[in-house]
Amino acid sequence: MSSFIERACIIAENDYISFLESNTAATELLQPVSREHYLIPDQNGSRLLSFSSGKWIPAGCNYDCGGRCLIKSLVVDGIVVQQKTDDTHADSPNYPQQRGCCRGRSLRKQVFGADRLKYPMKRKHYSLGGGNKELRGEDKWERISWDEALGILASELLRVKSEYGNQAILFPYFWADPAISVSDVLNHFGGYIGVWGTHSYGSWKLPVRAVIGLEGFLTSVNDRFDYLETETIVMFGLNPAWSSPGNGFYYYLQAKKAGAEFILVDPFYNDSAAALHAEWMPIRPGTDTALLLAVAYVLITEDNLNENPLIDWDFLRRCTVGFDADSMPYDTDPKWNFKDYVLGTYSGQAKNPKWASEICGLSVEKIRQLAYSLRKGKKVSMLSGYANGRTSESDALPQIFMTVGAMTGHFGKAGHNCGVACHRQNLNSGPFLYKVGQDELPHYGKSHFGANTGIEPPIRLAINTADIWDAVLSGKALANSDPGAQVGLGENVPMEFDFHVIFNFMGAALETTPNANKGIEAFRKVDFVVSCAQYPSGNALYSDLILPVTTFWEDFGSVNNLGTRDTIFTYRRVVEPLYEAKSSRWIAQELMKKLGMQVEELFPFDENQAYFNKLKNTKVLDSDGCSYVPLLTITQTDIEEFGVVGEEQTGKIPISEFLEKGTYQLKLDPNDAYRYIAYEDFVRDPEKFPRPTDSGKLEIYSQKYSDLVKQLRYGEKSPLPEYVAGKDGYEASFSDWESKTKGPYPYQLYSIHYMGRAHTNFANNPWIREAWAAPLFICRHDAETLKIKNGDTVLIQSRFGSCLRNACVTNRILPGVMAIPHGNWIEINTGSGIDLGGNENTLCGSSPSGQGTAAYNSILVKVSRWDGKPLVAESQKHLRILDQRR
Repeated sequence: MSSFIERACIIAENDYISFLESNTAATELLQPVSREHYLIPDQNGSRLLSFSSGKWIPAGCNYDCGGRCLIKSLVVDGIVVQQKTDDTHADSPNYPQQRGCCRGRSLRKQVFGADRLKYPMKRKHYSLGGGNKELRGEDKWERISWDEALGILASELLRVKSEYGNQAILFPYFWADPAISVSDVLNHFGGYIGVWGTHSYGSWKLPVRAVIGLEGFLTSVNDRFDYLETETIVMFGLNPAWSSPGNGFYYYLQAKKAGAEFILVDPFYNDSAAALHAEWMPIRPGTDTALLLAVAYVLITEDNLNENPLIDWDFLRRCTVGFDADSMPYDTDPKWNFKDYVLGTYSGQAKNPKWASEICGLSVEKIRQLAYSLRKGKKVSMLSGYANGRTSESDALPQIFMTVGAMTGHFGKAGHNCGVACHRQNLNSGPFLYKVGQDELPHYGKSHFGANTGIEPPIRLAINTADIWDAVLSGKALANSDPGAQVGLGENVPMEFDFHVIFNFMGAALETTPNANKGIEAFRKVDFVVSCAQYPSGNALYSDLILPVTTFWEDFGSVNNLGTRDTIFTYRRVVEPLYEAKSSRWIAQELMKKLGMQVEELFPFDENQAYFNKLKNTKVLDSDGCSYVPLLTITQTDIEEFGVVGEEQTGKIPISEFLEKGTYQLKLDPNDAYRYIAYEDFVRDPEKFPRPTDSGKLEIYSQKYSDLVKQLRYGEKSPLPEYVAGKDGYEASFSDWESKTKGPYPYQLYSIHYMGRAHTNFANNPWIREAWAAPLFICRHDAETLKIKNGDTVLIQSRFGSCLRNACVTNRILPGVMAIPHGNWIEINTGSGIDLGGNENTLCGSSPSGQGTAAYNSILVKVSRWDGKPLVAESQKHLRILDQRR
């Protein structure tokens, strides 16, 4: 570790308020001597640096924001002195640079943060089996050696396995880098209980594809060139300017320039809508299904084949089942068809605009206008985010969304879209044009996306994340034993559990799982809690043992393409691991030794070889659009310089070029073989290219979906896309719906993906805090009613907990609805129990529905002006620095 980095971080730790109020990045300590030469403080005084002697190194920015932008760091004598983003080629709409956003450009404030966890630590009052568990979250910390730390961890794992078995170990983390190394060791040790859930996807989870035929991930809509042809883009719950601020939003701007009109269906008139001059159709959280049923009603009742053609009857007849009595499955009562349900033929309740308006808040006139905006004959893209599916009882949403798109024929044609367009596939959908190479290490189980990784796990039980705290506290939970339990296709079975260990790795289970207060109870119940972490977020605070993990900048290197479909990235070590932080692989290997295992069984070669294997096994789709070929040309000289075992190969570019640039991007053209139109083959010939459903068609009536929900035991679901009021939805905010008498928690609160966060990442970044405060967004009408002014500290209360936030009063949010940015770290006040950090999961309960859908985005709350000590501005908050001295 360079002496500068050590000095900067120690000064920041000891006196970070006077030392520029936080940790200081390298460039802030540099004193210019000339344009190229700088003096920098050193333990022996100062030394001269020349930027021209530095080297630009591709640096990882692998936070889960939906983009994988190119970030590079200029390293001079072991010190990061500058950052930049993609300049590997000229920028153009067809061949855009992969530019980083403010999050990626602030990474040095993360890596060199004063609040980095620097050494292994144990809770002061910890003893084998837990000690005083109630002190978790409040106890002081003692710095210990890695040998002692791993000894404690191994002793607890061996004890619990001997006394209770491996099912007493909870690992609340998906299989994914970098957790794979540790999860493999736990599997090799005999296994653990894992988790599955809908998380970001909500009701748009992967089963959607298999049971109703609508793509739910990656390939649900067309590629980016297609939007230059569309006339109208209707965005349901989308804000790419915040959630996908790189090329995702750039493609929306290109569509705008090409003439597309935009409509936003969302409770919040967000920055995307403002930039795109979108018409705003504000609706309440969790009411999209009701709105779309009313849209279907308008289309059905006002369609006239000759005078007013709204419905694409040809598409419905050829490509769907269940729309009307004539298209029902042969063994089903024809009266249970979608058309008669919408018209209220048998129920007596028509799903007309008047009915929907009372629920969703959009006027009857606007609902009818939306229906006409989607009509047959127009080139329309119906695009949804995942946010509207993160509500209770929203499990019919993908089905009704698909149904309206089918009624208007917006599938399988240029300029027409119907599906999810966010995160990785934001306006650039289609199969990845690369295959990331395998590291060739033995791995257990299936990946987060279902890819087979080799070894059968000894335990195949997983608990829905919304249930894990109840499972720990009550000892009872539904468990899914399907091999793809993270997909949630298996049957949920009631089981009893006796958890004694919670093993956290890099995630933020307390901050990102419903009911954080119950999570703290669970953390305090088990015998032992360990967290491998980079910063002192909630998981670390409430642990017995903390193991400091390296950041991407300190890791050996990797390859990924989890962002845009046409670009692949590699990153390499930028700086040596800071202080005593260790990589996940190192921790896994040393833990194996402590557990008496042979390291070679899981790690037969070093990380240099593993990185090389990923590089040489990475493939790219050839120009024919059919076959994959090696991306990299590798010579014998390259192999010798790497110091690895390998063979020469011929690829698209030399390995040296890829390592230097950090990226390879296909230069796409609107007329090349890489074009992608979702459902194109199916729409052209449904018999030859069927959907993966029982009927081979899009299933407006899906008995399989109903059966799937039933076996998951979270409540039954009709085979039709019926509206069901959510447990914490708009209707539940009334003590009496008929008289419209509000209950004790009259407002709906939902969480938003925010420019200043990538989930919980960057919540501690000083630059981001200054640029992006995390307030409570409240409409002016509600603020005046509650006597709240802009900037006031407010108390937000639900029946599950309470938190404080500073108010942002705005006209951009629907009355009765409030929004809070997702990802703040919890900071529970011991005396009051109030979360001063403002994490939304202190307010959110555990109420999964249907396919296990987590209900983050409709929380019933009451809000009042806080008369106690006000919160300081985000930019003035002190970093959370644990006392790590011996």
